[in-house]
Amino acid sequence: MKRESQFVGESGAFLDAVEKASRAAPLDRPVLVVGERGTGKELIAERLHRLSLRWDGPFITLNCAAMPETLIEAELFGHEAGAFTGATKARVGRFEEADGGTLFLDELGTLSTGAQERLLRAVEYGEITRIGSSRPQRVDVRIVAATNADLPKMAEDNRFRADLLDRLSFEVVTLPPLRVREGDIPVLADYFGRRMAAELEWPSWPGFGRLASEALNRHEWPGNVRELRNVIERAVYQWNDHGRPVDHIVFDPFESPWKPRERKPKAEVEPTAPQAGTASDDRAETASTEPSFDGVDDMKAAVEAFEKRILESALAKARYNQRHTAKALNLTYDQLRHALKRHDLLGS
Repeated sequence: MKRESQFVGESGAFLDAVEKASRAAPLDRPVLVVGERGTGKELIAERLHRLSLRWDGPFITLNCAAMPETLIEAELFGHEAGAFTGATKARVGRFEEADGGTLFLDELGTLSTGAQERLLRAVEYGEITRIGSSRPQRVDVRIVAATNADLPKMAEDNRFRADLLDRLSFEVVTLPPLRVREGDIPVLADYFGRRMAAELEWPSWPGFGRLASEALNRHEWPGNVRELRNVIERAVYQWNDHGRPVDHIVFDPFESPWKPRERKPKAEVEPTAPQAGTASDDRAETASTEPSFDGVDDMKAAVEAFEKRILESALAKARYNQRHTAKALNLTYDQLRHALKRHDLLGS
Protein backbone atom coordinates (compact mmCIF):
# COMPACT_ATOMS: atom_id res chain seq x y z
CA MET A 1 0.00 0.00 0.00
CA LYS A 2 1.42 3.36 -1.01
CA ARG A 3 1.95 5.83 1.78
CA GLU A 4 -0.37 8.84 1.56
CA SER A 5 1.66 12.04 1.04
CA GLN A 6 -1.07 14.62 0.40
CA PHE A 7 -2.69 16.78 3.05
CA VAL A 8 -6.48 16.53 2.98
CA GLY A 9 -8.66 18.51 5.34
CA GLU A 10 -10.34 21.85 5.87
CA SER A 11 -10.86 22.15 9.63
CA GLY A 12 -9.31 25.15 11.34
CA ALA A 13 -7.35 23.06 13.85
CA PHE A 14 -5.73 21.03 11.07
CA LEU A 15 -4.95 23.99 8.81
CA ASP A 16 -3.43 25.90 11.73
CA ALA A 17 -1.00 23.02 12.39
CA VAL A 18 -0.03 22.81 8.71
CA GLU A 19 0.49 26.58 8.57
CA LYS A 20 2.67 26.49 11.68
CA ALA A 21 4.87 23.84 10.06
CA SER A 22 5.07 25.86 6.85
CA ARG A 23 6.29 28.96 8.73
CA ALA A 24 8.98 26.95 10.54
CA ALA A 25 10.17 25.11 7.43
CA PRO A 26 12.62 27.73 6.05
CA LEU A 27 14.34 28.16 9.43
CA ASP A 28 17.33 25.87 9.89
CA ARG A 29 16.26 24.86 13.41
CA PRO A 30 15.01 21.62 15.02
CA VAL A 31 11.26 21.04 15.08
CA LEU A 32 9.32 18.64 17.29
CA VAL A 33 6.09 17.18 15.90
CA VAL A 34 3.62 15.91 18.51
CA GLY A 35 0.45 13.93 17.92
CA GLU A 36 -1.46 10.69 18.45
CA ARG A 37 -0.76 7.70 16.24
CA GLY A 38 -2.08 8.07 12.73
CA THR A 39 -2.32 11.88 12.74
CA GLY A 40 0.29 12.40 10.00
CA LYS A 41 3.48 13.28 11.86
CA GLU A 42 5.74 12.01 9.09
CA LEU A 43 3.81 14.04 6.51
CA ILE A 44 4.54 17.18 8.53
CA ALA A 45 8.22 16.18 8.72
CA GLU A 46 8.32 15.82 4.93
CA ARG A 47 6.67 19.21 4.53
CA LEU A 48 9.28 20.78 6.80
CA HIS A 49 11.98 19.30 4.58
CA ARG A 50 10.40 20.09 1.17
CA LEU A 51 9.76 23.73 2.09
CA SER A 52 13.23 24.24 3.56
CA LEU A 53 16.46 25.31 1.88
CA ARG A 54 17.49 21.64 2.18
CA TRP A 55 14.71 20.47 -0.15
CA ASP A 56 17.20 18.99 -2.66
CA GLY A 57 19.15 17.18 0.06
CA PRO A 58 18.43 13.75 1.54
CA PHE A 59 15.42 13.12 3.78
CA ILE A 60 16.40 10.24 6.06
CA THR A 61 13.98 8.62 8.52
CA LEU A 62 14.51 6.39 11.53
CA ASN A 63 11.81 4.87 13.70
CA CYS A 64 13.55 4.79 17.08
CA ALA A 65 11.02 2.33 18.51
CA ALA A 66 11.77 -0.23 15.79
CA MET A 67 15.44 -0.53 16.74
CA PRO A 68 16.77 -2.59 19.68
CA GLU A 69 18.41 -0.43 22.33
CA THR A 70 21.75 -2.17 21.71
CA LEU A 71 21.73 -1.13 18.02
CA ILE A 72 20.14 2.31 18.02
CA GLU A 73 23.40 4.21 18.57
CA ALA A 74 25.17 2.27 15.81
CA GLU A 75 22.20 2.96 13.52
CA LEU A 76 22.32 6.69 14.25
CA PHE A 77 26.06 7.32 14.32
CA GLY A 78 27.55 4.39 12.41
CA HIS A 79 30.39 2.14 13.53
CA GLU A 80 33.88 1.05 12.60
CA ALA A 81 34.86 -2.49 11.70
CA GLY A 82 35.36 -4.57 14.82
CA ALA A 83 33.57 -2.08 17.07
CA PHE A 84 31.43 -4.89 18.46
CA THR A 85 30.61 -8.53 17.79
CA GLY A 86 29.26 -8.90 14.27
CA ALA A 87 30.65 -5.55 13.01
CA THR A 88 32.79 -7.05 10.26
CA LYS A 89 33.05 -3.82 8.30
CA ALA A 90 32.52 -0.11 8.85
CA ARG A 91 29.03 1.28 8.35
CA VAL A 92 27.72 4.77 7.79
CA GLY A 93 25.02 5.92 10.24
CA ARG A 94 21.83 7.85 9.57
CA PHE A 95 23.48 11.16 10.51
CA GLU A 96 26.08 10.77 7.79
CA GLU A 97 23.41 9.67 5.30
CA ALA A 98 21.41 12.81 6.09
CA ASP A 99 24.39 15.17 5.71
CA GLY A 100 23.16 18.28 3.90
CA GLY A 101 19.52 17.34 4.46
CA THR A 102 17.00 16.39 7.16
CA LEU A 103 16.99 13.53 9.65
CA PHE A 104 13.52 12.57 10.87
CA LEU A 105 13.51 10.70 14.19
CA ASP A 106 10.13 9.09 14.81
CA GLU A 107 9.10 7.81 18.27
CA LEU A 108 11.76 10.00 19.88
CA GLY A 109 10.59 9.18 23.41
CA THR A 110 11.87 5.60 23.10
CA LEU A 111 15.54 6.62 22.75
CA SER A 112 17.88 5.14 25.36
CA THR A 113 19.76 7.42 27.77
CA GLY A 114 23.05 6.79 25.99
CA ALA A 115 21.59 7.61 22.59
CA GLN A 116 20.03 10.78 24.02
CA GLU A 117 23.42 11.95 25.28
CA ARG A 118 25.12 11.35 21.94
CA LEU A 119 22.21 12.97 20.09
CA LEU A 120 22.53 16.08 22.26
CA ARG A 121 26.18 16.46 21.29
CA ALA A 122 25.34 16.04 17.61
CA VAL A 123 22.62 18.70 17.81
CA GLU A 124 24.70 21.16 19.83
CA TYR A 125 28.07 20.87 18.05
CA GLY A 126 27.21 19.33 14.69
CA GLU A 127 29.64 16.49 15.38
CA ILE A 128 29.21 12.73 15.55
CA THR A 129 31.63 9.93 16.35
CA ARG A 130 31.19 6.45 14.97
CA ILE A 131 31.16 3.67 17.53
CA GLY A 132 34.65 2.27 17.80
CA SER A 133 36.27 5.48 16.60
CA SER A 134 37.90 8.31 18.52
CA ARG A 135 37.76 10.76 15.63
CA PRO A 136 34.69 13.06 15.53
CA GLN A 137 33.40 14.26 12.18
CA ARG A 138 31.27 17.23 11.19
CA VAL A 139 27.75 16.73 9.83
CA ASP A 140 25.29 19.31 8.54
CA VAL A 141 21.90 17.87 9.51
CA ARG A 142 18.57 19.39 10.47
CA ILE A 143 16.68 17.36 13.07
CA VAL A 144 12.92 16.89 12.92
CA ALA A 145 11.60 14.59 15.63
CA ALA A 146 8.15 13.18 16.35
CA THR A 147 6.47 11.61 19.35
CA ASN A 148 3.11 10.73 20.86
CA ALA A 149 4.62 10.75 24.35
CA ASP A 150 4.50 13.56 26.92
CA LEU A 151 8.16 14.50 26.73
CA PRO A 152 7.97 17.37 29.28
CA LYS A 153 6.49 14.92 31.80
CA MET A 154 9.18 12.37 30.93
CA ALA A 155 11.83 15.05 31.51
CA GLU A 156 10.31 15.83 34.92
CA ASP A 157 10.52 12.14 35.79
CA ASN A 158 14.15 11.96 34.57
CA ARG A 159 13.20 9.59 31.75
CA PHE A 160 14.20 12.04 29.03
CA ARG A 161 17.03 14.58 29.03
CA ALA A 162 15.63 18.04 29.68
CA ASP A 163 18.57 19.71 27.90
CA LEU A 164 17.95 17.61 24.78
CA LEU A 165 14.25 18.48 24.88
CA ASP A 166 15.16 22.17 25.08
CA ARG A 167 17.38 21.86 22.02
CA LEU A 168 14.83 19.98 19.91
CA SER A 169 11.78 22.09 20.74
CA PHE A 170 12.69 25.34 18.97
CA GLU A 171 9.24 24.92 17.44
CA VAL A 172 6.59 22.38 18.41
CA VAL A 173 3.84 21.46 15.95
CA THR A 174 0.98 19.61 17.66
CA LEU A 175 -1.36 17.78 15.30
CA PRO A 176 -5.05 17.59 16.25
CA PRO A 177 -6.69 14.16 16.47
CA LEU A 178 -9.29 13.37 13.84
CA ARG A 179 -12.16 13.45 16.35
CA VAL A 180 -11.75 17.23 16.80
CA ARG A 181 -11.21 18.06 13.11
CA GLU A 182 -14.70 19.35 12.46
CA GLY A 183 -15.96 18.49 8.98
CA ASP A 184 -12.84 16.56 7.94
CA ILE A 185 -14.20 13.02 8.36
CA PRO A 186 -16.55 13.14 5.32
CA VAL A 187 -13.91 14.99 3.28
CA LEU A 188 -11.25 12.37 4.02
CA ALA A 189 -13.70 9.48 3.60
CA ASP A 190 -14.70 10.72 0.15
CA TYR A 191 -11.06 11.24 -0.83
CA PHE A 192 -9.95 7.76 0.21
CA GLY A 193 -13.15 6.23 -1.19
CA ARG A 194 -12.59 7.76 -4.62
CA ARG A 195 -8.98 6.59 -4.72
CA MET A 196 -9.93 3.03 -3.77
CA ALA A 197 -12.78 2.93 -6.28
CA ALA A 198 -10.38 4.07 -9.01
CA GLU A 199 -7.86 1.41 -7.97
CA LEU A 200 -10.59 -1.22 -8.24
CA GLU A 201 -11.59 0.23 -11.65
CA TRP A 202 -15.15 1.12 -10.69
CA PRO A 203 -16.94 2.98 -13.51
CA SER A 204 -17.76 5.88 -11.14
CA TRP A 205 -17.73 6.81 -7.47
CA PRO A 206 -21.22 6.51 -5.89
CA GLY A 207 -20.26 8.02 -2.53
CA PHE A 208 -21.50 6.84 0.87
CA GLY A 209 -25.04 6.11 2.02
CA ARG A 210 -26.75 7.59 5.05
CA LEU A 211 -26.04 4.69 7.41
CA ALA A 212 -22.36 4.63 6.51
CA SER A 213 -22.00 8.39 6.84
CA GLU A 214 -23.66 8.41 10.25
CA ALA A 215 -21.47 5.53 11.44
CA LEU A 216 -18.30 7.29 10.27
CA ASN A 217 -19.23 10.46 12.13
CA ARG A 218 -20.10 8.58 15.34
CA HIS A 219 -16.81 6.65 15.52
CA GLU A 220 -14.10 8.00 17.86
CA TRP A 221 -11.17 7.13 15.51
CA PRO A 222 -8.47 6.18 18.03
CA GLY A 223 -6.17 5.45 15.07
CA ASN A 224 -7.01 8.79 13.44
CA VAL A 225 -6.44 9.28 9.69
CA ARG A 226 -4.53 6.01 9.27
CA GLU A 227 -7.45 4.08 10.77
CA LEU A 228 -9.96 6.02 8.65
CA ARG A 229 -8.11 5.17 5.47
CA ASN A 230 -8.06 1.46 6.31
CA VAL A 231 -11.77 1.46 7.21
CA ILE A 232 -12.76 3.28 4.00
CA GLU A 233 -10.63 1.13 1.71
CA ARG A 234 -12.02 -2.00 3.34
CA ALA A 235 -15.62 -0.77 2.94
CA VAL A 236 -15.15 0.02 -0.76
CA TYR A 237 -13.39 -3.26 -1.43
CA GLN A 238 -16.17 -5.27 0.24
CA TRP A 239 -19.04 -3.41 -1.48
CA ASN A 240 -20.29 -5.34 -4.49
CA ASP A 241 -22.96 -3.04 -5.92
CA HIS A 242 -20.89 -0.35 -7.64
CA GLY A 243 -23.98 1.54 -8.76
CA ARG A 244 -25.22 2.32 -5.25
CA PRO A 245 -23.62 4.35 -2.44
CA VAL A 246 -21.38 2.35 -0.12
CA ASP A 247 -23.44 1.83 3.02
CA HIS A 248 -21.76 -0.87 5.08
CA ILE A 249 -18.81 -0.10 7.36
CA VAL A 250 -16.67 -2.58 9.28
CA PHE A 251 -14.60 -0.82 11.93
CA ASP A 252 -13.13 -3.95 13.50
CA PRO A 253 -12.14 -6.61 10.94
CA PHE A 254 -11.59 -9.08 13.78
CA GLU A 255 -15.17 -8.84 15.02
CA SER A 256 -17.05 -12.09 14.40
CA PRO A 257 -19.61 -14.27 16.17
CA TRP A 258 -17.05 -17.06 15.86
CA LYS A 259 -14.06 -15.13 17.17
CA PRO A 260 -11.95 -17.41 19.42
CA ARG A 261 -12.47 -16.67 23.08
CA GLU A 262 -9.50 -16.04 25.30
CA ARG A 263 -9.14 -18.87 27.76
CA LYS A 264 -8.59 -17.62 31.28
CA PRO A 265 -6.63 -19.86 33.65
CA LYS A 266 -8.74 -21.31 36.39
CA ALA A 267 -8.10 -19.65 39.73
CA GLU A 268 -6.51 -21.99 42.20
CA VAL A 269 -8.54 -21.93 45.39
CA GLU A 270 -7.04 -23.37 48.53
CA PRO A 271 -9.51 -25.95 49.82
CA THR A 272 -10.83 -25.48 53.33
CA ALA A 273 -12.04 -28.30 55.49
CA PRO A 274 -15.52 -27.55 56.89
CA GLN A 275 -16.38 -28.89 60.26
CA ALA A 276 -18.26 -32.12 60.14
CA GLY A 277 -21.97 -31.99 60.73
CA THR A 278 -22.41 -28.32 59.72
CA ALA A 279 -24.67 -26.87 57.06
CA SER A 280 -21.61 -25.80 55.03
CA ASP A 281 -21.20 -29.41 53.85
CA ASP A 282 -24.55 -29.31 52.07
CA ARG A 283 -23.93 -25.81 50.63
CA ALA A 284 -20.52 -26.80 49.27
CA GLU A 285 -21.89 -29.93 47.64
CA THR A 286 -24.78 -28.01 46.08
CA ALA A 287 -22.46 -25.32 44.70
CA SER A 288 -20.13 -27.87 43.16
CA THR A 289 -22.93 -29.48 41.16
CA GLU A 290 -24.36 -26.23 39.73
CA PRO A 291 -23.40 -25.60 36.08
CA SER A 292 -21.22 -22.59 35.20
CA PHE A 293 -22.64 -19.98 32.85
CA ASP A 294 -19.39 -18.09 32.17
CA GLY A 295 -19.44 -16.53 28.71
CA VAL A 296 -23.20 -16.03 28.37
CA ASP A 297 -22.72 -12.25 28.18
CA ASP A 298 -20.04 -12.68 25.50
CA MET A 299 -22.32 -14.87 23.42
CA LYS A 300 -25.23 -12.46 23.79
CA ALA A 301 -23.08 -9.55 22.62
CA ALA A 302 -21.83 -11.55 19.64
CA VAL A 303 -25.36 -12.52 18.60
CA GLU A 304 -26.53 -8.91 18.95
CA ALA A 305 -23.66 -7.67 16.78
CA PHE A 306 -24.33 -10.35 14.15
CA GLU A 307 -28.05 -9.50 14.08
CA LYS A 308 -27.24 -5.79 13.62
CA ARG A 309 -24.97 -6.55 10.66
CA ILE A 310 -27.70 -8.66 9.05
CA LEU A 311 -30.17 -5.79 9.42
CA GLU A 312 -27.71 -3.24 8.01
CA SER A 313 -26.92 -5.44 5.02
CA ALA A 314 -30.57 -6.20 4.29
CA LEU A 315 -31.47 -2.51 4.52
CA ALA A 316 -28.73 -1.58 2.09
CA LYS A 317 -29.76 -4.28 -0.41
CA ALA A 318 -33.40 -3.12 -0.21
CA ARG A 319 -32.34 0.54 -0.74
CA TYR A 320 -33.61 1.28 2.78
CA ASN A 321 -37.19 0.40 1.93
CA GLN A 322 -38.28 -1.09 5.26
CA ARG A 323 -41.22 -3.06 3.87
CA HIS A 324 -39.00 -4.72 1.26
CA THR A 325 -36.41 -5.36 3.98
CA ALA A 326 -39.02 -7.01 6.22
CA LYS A 327 -40.14 -9.23 3.35
CA ALA A 328 -36.56 -10.23 2.54
CA LEU A 329 -35.95 -11.20 6.15
CA ASN A 330 -39.30 -12.99 6.47
CA LEU A 331 -40.42 -10.59 9.21
CA THR A 332 -43.56 -8.57 9.70
CA TYR A 333 -43.19 -4.81 9.32
CA ASP A 334 -43.71 -4.34 13.07
CA GLN A 335 -41.11 -6.98 13.89
CA LEU A 336 -38.59 -5.25 11.64
CA ARG A 337 -39.32 -1.82 13.15
CA HIS A 338 -38.85 -3.25 16.63
CA ALA A 339 -35.49 -4.80 15.64
CA LEU A 340 -34.31 -1.58 13.98
CA LYS A 341 -35.24 0.45 17.05
CA ARG A 342 -33.43 -1.99 19.35
CA HIS A 343 -30.24 -1.62 17.29
CA ASP A 344 -30.61 2.15 16.85
CA LEU A 345 -30.99 1.84 13.07
CA LEU A 346 -34.21 3.79 12.57
CA GLY A 347 -32.29 6.99 11.89
CA SER A 348 -33.87 10.41 12.00
